[in-house]
This record gives sequence, structure tokens and C-alpha cells, in this order.
Amino acid sequence: MQLIYEKSVSGRRGVMLPVSDVPAAADLPQNLLRSETAALPELSELDMVRHFTNLSRRNFSVDTNFYPLGSCTMKYNAKVLENAANLFAPLHPLTAFLPGGAELCQGALGMLYDLGQMLADITGMDEVTTQPLAGAHGEMTGMLLVAAYHKAKGNKKKYVVVPDSSHGTNPASAAMVGYEIITIPTAPYGDMDLELFKQAMNGEVAAVMMTCPNTLGLFNPYIKEIADIAHSHDALMYYDGANLNAIMGKVRPGDVGFDVVHVNLHKTFGTPHGGGGPGSGPVGVKKSLIPFLPMPRIIHDEVSGKLQIQTDNPLSIGRTANFFGNFGVMVKAYTYMIMLGREGLIQVSEQAVLNANYMKEKLKGYFDLPYSQTCMHEVVFSASKQLAQGVHAIDIAKFLIDKGYHPPTVYFPLIVKEAIMIEPTETESKATMDAFIGVMIEAARQAEADPDSFAAMPVTMPVTRLDETRAARSQTVCCLG
Repeated sequence: MQLIYEKSVSGRRGVMLPVSDVPAAADLPQNLLRSETAALPELSELDMVRHFTNLSRRNFSVDTNFYPLGSCTMKYNAKVLENAANLFAPLHPLTAFLPGGAELCQGALGMLYDLGQMLADITGMDEVTTQPLAGAHGEMTGMLLVAAYHKAKGNKKKYVVVPDSSHGTNPASAAMVGYEIITIPTAPYGDMDLELFKQAMNGEVAAVMMTCPNTLGLFNPYIKEIADIAHSHDALMYYDGANLNAIMGKVRPGDVGFDVVHVNLHKTFGTPHGGGGPGSGPVGVKKSLIPFLPMPRIIHDEVSGKLQIQTDNPLSIGRTANFFGNFGVMVKAYTYMIMLGREGLIQVSEQAVLNANYMKEKLKGYFDLPYSQTCMHEVVFSASKQLAQGVHAIDIAKFLIDKGYHPPTVYFPLIVKEAIMIEPTETESKATMDAFIGVMIEAARQAEADPDSFAAMPVTMPVTRLDETRAARSQTVCCLG
């Protein structure tokens, strides 16, 4: 496909702009003014629409392909959720902050308030802030809350404990807040080594950051004991909500000892995911951390019965995002929860776990399975068997692209050699999973019979085999297709 600049024809127009009524920028410094007209492509509207539409048809998406990206919960996003978000589109985000503005948007404030209440109930927290705009943003917000809690108590805390199977954002978020990281290895049973954890805990640990189930798709049977040990050192338990889809309605993180939790609405609650956004990472906290929550907060005024906006709190960590977060994403999550209800959300988790275990049982004879116990929402295989023939996990991924499937996550978690992490989610049918299983088996058999054939894959895509090492080290910017 031609680049959009290559399609440009001098004099062709797609839009006619009105004469500018903005005064000449005579007061701007000369070094900020253009010396010549911007070199923009010249196309008709139809040319431009066809260009970007054809580009979009080359993308993988949940709407077009099975997307078993492990740890990301790429579930289908029902179109009714988009319709719900559109209902609020005319509301300007500044309305609530104008004098008397809260009276004009009780419905929008009510949605945000109720969403926080529902998320608190699902996670076992006491209050939720909806401000964070993504999971990693939620992590940093949560760790700022942890730091504020210890500062208010006069605690001298230096470390944050994370398992070696954690998401990379966990130690990064803790380090950004100023903590040093203590990494605990994974035991042979697939979870953070309990004995090594006990040895590492001390009075200078501020928090323990965990994903449960972890990135191996396994639920830690010692989680309550871990929380009790952490609390005995006045350390807080932080829950990375990336894998909440596995236990939603079954286990509440707050009930097993977690004090802070972030929830990925774009993973668990049916809102769009991928392409860099949009995301949303609300953070829930136990009662002891409520005083430090970001401002502004939506509170219920018992006297008037109305929702009001609280902006003044000297203990608050301050604003972490504009307004109350990514509003449109939250409308979709709210609609998702209302439509499914309590029993529906429980069924989501049950089906997600069933689908992952079905995938595990069907493929365990073809790929190595480092941890064979019953998994939760995702299963981690290893291509080490195929590696013996010279075929890597990345080669399996390229094979799948040729077959019309988005590859699973490969090489994560880092503790599994040649990892292939598959998360089918609850929205995929048995027929879809069977077709994918068939292609995975085909890949395993071809790796035995003709391993050299993988070197050129993919061969059916507009872009063929890339030098990924060079691409990572020698980055250039490409825009507009």
C-alpha cells in the first residue's frame, strides 16, 4: 500500500476551511513562526477515507480475530457499551466544577459514585477513586497512597517486595515513588517462595505487590498467610488487578488481606483494550487509606441527599488525572456490570477459567507445561520442546499470524523459558477455541517435520519477517501509514 504522502496530488482538496478570523500572530517570536507552508498531503476526502479504511483492514482486533493475548484479557467489547457512552457525550467535563454545576450533572456524578461503590464491593475495598487512567497509572497512584500512609504514621519504610513473576510495571511503579525493590523467586509449585518471603520481610518493607492469580495463571494458596506476615511488619498489601477476571465474584482481594487494589476496567469490565488506550485503572483502598485518596472526590451529602464534589483535603496525595478519570471508559464498565448483574459477573469468571483449562488439557501433549496444576484464566506453555528443533516461541507466533490469529503473549513471564501465555477469555466459543487448538497442534507438528519453514513466516501479511532486535534498537518514527 502506498504511503499517504505518496498518494498526494498537488491542488487536490478534501476540505475547504473558512477564512481565518484570528488576528495575525504579530506578537509571536519569529523563531516560533513557520518560514514556509507545512508539507501536508493533498487528497480528496474519499482518497483519505479509503486509505485509512484499508489500513484498518490489515489490523488484528477482537472484532476480526481471536486474540488470546495472555495477561491482557482481550475480551469482546459489546457495542451496546459504546451506545451507553454516547449518551453522555454532550456533557462538558467542566460542568460539575462551575458554581452550582453539580446540580446540573447529578446523573453523571451518580454513575461515577455508583461505579465506585460496585468496584469497592467486588474487590472488598471501602472506597474507590476513578481518577487513574490505566493500570500502571493505578499502580503509581496506589503506591503514592502507600507512601502517604506510612509518612502520616511516621514509619521509616524503604522497600517494596515483589515476586519475580510480577508485571514489570510493579517494581517500576514502586521505584518511581522512591522505594527499593526486593524480588522473591518463584518456588517449584509456581508461586512466590513462601520461606524466602518470610526471610525477606522486615520492618522497613512498605508494601508487598502481588498479582493473584499470578502471571502463571495460578492462585496462591498461601495468600492469606502472606498478608498476615506483611501486616505484622506494618506493611501494606497491594493487589495488581490485571487478573481479576479469573476471580471476580468468587474471591474479593480485600477479604484475603489486600489493602490497596487497582482494577483494569479495560481488561475485566468489557471496555476497549489495545492500541495504547483508552484505559482506566480505578484504585480501591481500605478504610485506613481513605484520607489520602486523590482529590476531587464525589461524596454523598446526607443533608441535601445530593452528590457533592470535595476538593479540599490536606492529607490527599493530590490530583492524579483531570476530573474523575477516563469518563467514557467508565460508562462502558458501569453498563457492563449493570447488564450482567451479580450472577452474570460470577459466570464470566467461571467461563474464563473453564476455557483456559480446556486449552491447557488439549495442548499439553504438544507443548511443554511447566506448571501442570489446574490454572485459572490463563495457561502458560513453553516452546522448549520445539526449541530442540530450532523453533522458538516467536516462530510459533509468526506461524499463527499466517493462519489469521493474533499470537498469544510470548517470552512472558520471564521465568518460563520460551513462554507462550494463552488467555482465551470467557467470550470465545468452544468452536473458536477448537479451531485455534487445531492450528497450535499444526504448528507443533510442522516444527517436528519442517522446522526450517518457520524462518520466513509470516508470508501472507503485508509486512513479512522483521528484524525485531534491530527494530527495538534503531527506532524511527513513521506516521500516517
